[in-house]
Amino acid sequence: MNRINLICLGVRDMKAALDFYKRIGFQTFEKTEQPAIVFFNNQGSKLELFPIEELAKDINEAAPPMIQERGFNGITLACNVKSENEVDDMMARVKKNGGEIVKDPVRTSWGGYSGYFQDIEGYYWEVAYGPSWKFDENEMLIIEETQI
Repeated sequence: MNRINLICLGVRDMKAALDFYKRIGFQTFEKTEQPAIVFFNNQGSKLELFPIEELAKDINEAAPPMIQERGFNGITLACNVKSENEVDDMMARVKKNGGEIVKDPVRTSWGGYSGYFQDIEGYYWEVAYGPSWKFDENEMLIIEETQI
């Protein structure tokens, strides 16, 4: 079994996080403003928002892991797109809706175009375009052996 179906982000403010992701283009069928859990329907995977304290208890109710304040925990999420304009558009939506641009998009050493932002909960995202990238019928990025 070699797949990731769901990525769960623990959030401190469900209403604000739900609103942020909806405003930058993520789609959900959730209608309430303060749900217990949210699933966004992405192409090829799902993004989940779940209260961070409840997530820590779900991992270990007797001794939940320590919740870090905003900081880098060694994980980034990525949104791979099909053009430089899509990178710029996404970064503009993020900035307009309360996210923080931590690295403006630039040409990369590998020939692409990429930048980073932090969402309102502190999670780091890369938005990137590669001129040789291909996507499958589900809009998932195809990584071929010759690209590595």
